[in-house]
Amino acid sequence: MAVQEVDINREPPSRDFLEKHIDAGRFLDFVSTRSPVFKQRPLPRSKQEAIDLMMENPNLIKRPILIKGSSVVFGFDKARYSNEISKDR
Repeated sequence: MAVQEVDINREPPSRDFLEKHIDAGRFLDFVSTRSPVFKQRPLPRSKQEAIDLMMENPNLIKRPILIKGSSVVFGFDKARYSNEISKDR
């Protein structure tokens, strides 16, 4: 399966995509806490607040986003990438 690279600053994920793939119990795991923008804002207290911030500033979305079929991985995670790739073998 081919890999497609998308610049999320030019083509940010839709609110629907974020709503579907961000876990409400772990919403901070999907936010790039290293972003200077994040450090200037109060910590989001809910999934909705986190998504609102991501929609305002796509730099707050943890990158890269790997999409393979129905599986989505936010942020660099070598072990999860390997698991997703090996599912087709």
